[in-house]
Amino acid sequence: MTVTLPIADVTHSPLLASKPKRIVAVGDSLVYGYGDPEGGGWVERLRRRWLQPETPGHAVYNLGVRGDGVKLVAQRLDSEFRYRGELRNRLPDVVMLSVGVNDSARVGKPDGRPYTDEACFQAEIAALLDQAQDLGPVLFVGMTPVWAGHMPFAEVLYYSHRDQYRYKEMTRRACQQRQIPYLDVFDLWLGRGEIWWRSRLSGDGLHPNVQGYRSLVEDISQWSAFQALV
Repeated sequence: MTVTLPIADVTHSPLLASKPKRIVAVGDSLVYGYGDPEGGGWVERLRRRWLQPETPGHAVYNLGVRGDGVKLVAQRLDSEFRYRGELRNRLPDVVMLSVGVNDSARVGKPDGRPYTDEACFQAEIAALLDQAQDLGPVLFVGMTPVWAGHMPFAEVLYYSHRDQYRYKEMTRRACQQRQIPYLDVFDLWLGRGEIWWRSRLSGDGLHPNVQGYRSLVEDISQWSAFQALV
């Protein structure tokens, strides 16, 4: 009699279901991981997961720069990874973008001029997304909500949910037009309640704290578009 033994399930995690990838994460302080002295932010937390022996060894490059807006990210997108280790002389397998919150700030006072006016932002985000798609598959991680009661940031920048919403919607629509998956972190976090999202922001009211980055990396990891690509 022939006995058929069950095949062990070695793909229980989406991180084990694909071959190693070369991933670049490009953006502002949310990519850089500012506010997370424990884990270094969501990009670094992913990198550490992929260093575990049982995972396929994705290589992720953190190209986040604090204070960057869309225009500055676009200026450095292509050149920054061209000469980096395993990415040298090849395109990345996945480009992860996260930028826009700095563009949404108002300068000097709560109703001051926008850091980046809406017309410029629309043109610049469109150009950035087109540029990124020329390099490979793109995922966009949206901005986290701010705590306006702690403004101004750096004594001059005022952030608000009202302005954030407009800029994230411009970004979301631009991604939708290009069939780029967009993770709407702003709406996702606000939907969990004020006590929840406030507890995940640093004292500056702008950056996630350790708990915030823990939540963010889980949101990204559970995102179906992310699982499909990595």
